[in-house]
Amino acid sequence: MTEDRASLLFELGTEELPPGALDRLSDALAAAVTAGLDRAGITYSGVSALGAPRRLAVEVEAIARRQPDRDFERRGPAVAVAFDAEGNPTRAAEGFARSCGVDLDVLERLENDDGAWLVHRGTEPGQPVEALLPEIIEQAMASLPIPKRMRWGDETAEFVRPIHWVVLLLDESVVPATLFGVDSGRQSRGHRFHHPAPVSLDHARDYRSALRAAHVLVDRIERRDRIHEAVRAEGEKIGGHAVIEAALLDEVTALVEWPVVLSGSFDERFLRVPPEALISSMQGHQRYFPVRDANGRLLPRFITVANIDSRDPARVIAGNERVIRPRLADAAFFWDQDRARTLASRLPDLANVVFQKELGSLADKTERVAGLAAAYADRFETDSTDAARAARLAKTDLLTQMVDEFPELQGVMGRYYAREDMERDAVAIALDEVYRPRYAGDAVAASPLGRLLAVAERADTLTGIFAIGKAPTGAKDPFALRRAAVGLLRSLIEGGHAINLASLFRDAAERQPDGLDATAQVESLVEFSLERLRGLYQEAGYGVELFEAVRSVLDLEDIEPLDFDRRLRACQDFARLPAAGSLAAANKRIRNILRKAGDEPAHDVDEGRLVVDAERQLHQAVEARVSPVQKLIEAGAYSEALAQLAELRGPVDRFFDEVMVMADEPDLQANRLALLRRLQALFLAIADVSALPESA
Repeated sequence: MTEDRASLLFELGTEELPPGALDRLSDALAAAVTAGLDRAGITYSGVSALGAPRRLAVEVEAIARRQPDRDFERRGPAVAVAFDAEGNPTRAAEGFARSCGVDLDVLERLENDDGAWLVHRGTEPGQPVEALLPEIIEQAMASLPIPKRMRWGDETAEFVRPIHWVVLLLDESVVPATLFGVDSGRQSRGHRFHHPAPVSLDHARDYRSALRAAHVLVDRIERRDRIHEAVRAEGEKIGGHAVIEAALLDEVTALVEWPVVLSGSFDERFLRVPPEALISSMQGHQRYFPVRDANGRLLPRFITVANIDSRDPARVIAGNERVIRPRLADAAFFWDQDRARTLASRLPDLANVVFQKELGSLADKTERVAGLAAAYADRFETDSTDAARAARLAKTDLLTQMVDEFPELQGVMGRYYAREDMERDAVAIALDEVYRPRYAGDAVAASPLGRLLAVAERADTLTGIFAIGKAPTGAKDPFALRRAAVGLLRSLIEGGHAINLASLFRDAAERQPDGLDATAQVESLVEFSLERLRGLYQEAGYGVELFEAVRSVLDLEDIEPLDFDRRLRACQDFARLPAAGSLAAANKRIRNILRKAGDEPAHDVDEGRLVVDAERQLHQAVEARVSPVQKLIEAGAYSEALAQLAELRGPVDRFFDEVMVMADEPDLQANRLALLRRLQALFLAIADVSALPESA
């Protein structure tokens, strides 16, 4: 490394940080420090965001030791003001020179068309990075996303957790700074138990190796990868495979400094409880990794990650087994107690749970959804009796002890309890699938009845919340209506259900409580859904122009998500055709011509007034495709329809090369405009291809 470059280390030592905040704080700190360096003009080659339960750290590689020199120009008073009639300097000129710290004769003149001024030009030497770092670090700390800060001791400083030490090293030198009342130094801390003594760092580059020797892995990615591999290997070692969910892996990574993977077991009698309940207990309460066999069945084993390399691991395992036993016993107790009552017997209790003040209880919502689901059952090719039954039972598992303890199991436990109650299997499955998709990227319900309930439930929620004036505003969406709309749209599109949105929301609106003008919100609901649909396609990589090509030809009353999807995909297929660019340009030209021509009475093309071969050829080509294209459109085969229209490229190009549309003769002009309207109508029955890029 050259002499003008150095390694920078900043470490903030704390009490144990909230595991859910570690990654966010670590990344934010590195971003804020680099932003400060960038503002100061300090160059560097790389930045690493490090962190462990008791520390946040940033490493900066090859950082410049000082700012570059900066040329400056400071404008002073106008020359006419700086000197009197005899050319003597005025007090304004002398004051400007003093403020610049130079003699008057050093000042220069700046002249342009606007006038002339005194100026002071010079070069400001860059400051050493040591002088800039304290303020950069302080500003970075102040900018961290900490929603709730705390104080400790007699200090007035505030942070997410108390601060115990600060390390700020530039190569081997300590950069003096004071943060949260703590002076910077070179002493870090090792593992709380394995190495409680301070760790003195001779050089910034020694950080990772010195902490590793003190039983701390400060690299979050390295720590995560080590845990993942060790848990996976331990699962194979005990005859199964570990269930490693990313969220739990991240949380465990943020909880340990020196991960040690161990496995334990629990009583097989607990396996009579639904596996999801046992998994929720192990993951949520204990941060254990469950283990399944080759067939996916849960094994009476678990894997835990300790933060200590014990000399007696058997005792650690026994302690974990002792802790998990009452947790699983609770789950078994809930399972037994909940099954003492059927889901149907809990229906009256829904009246005691408020859904939303203006929208009534869960019982009221359940009846609305049941009516809507029954009304649309045939559209989803399901039985209306099953639809109403499933809708009425869908919320009853919220009243069980198991779901009260494990809210994430709503729907899942409904499926189990419904089967225990001997409900029809389609109904039981739908009680789980009504919540799908549960999150971004989750699959929609697999069964038609599940998709019907998912759509009816979301349509009722959206309509009701809009009706009481609580639609999302800005980034705020307390009722998760954006997610609800996305789930509704995906269920219709991916399930292949041709449902008109305006009709669906209108039917849902008619079932809302008296006194609410929910029907007035139908247009807003369709527009809201279209915005979510736009976002879905953008996330999937579709260009905005494809969405607009379809959106522009449909009224809000005509929006069917499945039909919209087919049109958009057809436009994408069309855009790949060699003729697409030329026809997109031609349609733009047609649109502009017709717009300038203004509204004219619609009439058929008069073949007797087609006097040029090119216009006769285009007319014949258009008429030959009208009937087959209309049949394809009626069948929803939009890609095939556009493929046929793409064959018009030759006649269209020849028409515009050889025919003067705005002819002097009024009859010829009107006839040619009618021909263009006929051609345009064929395309607009699918999408406005003029919105597509001409380079497609």
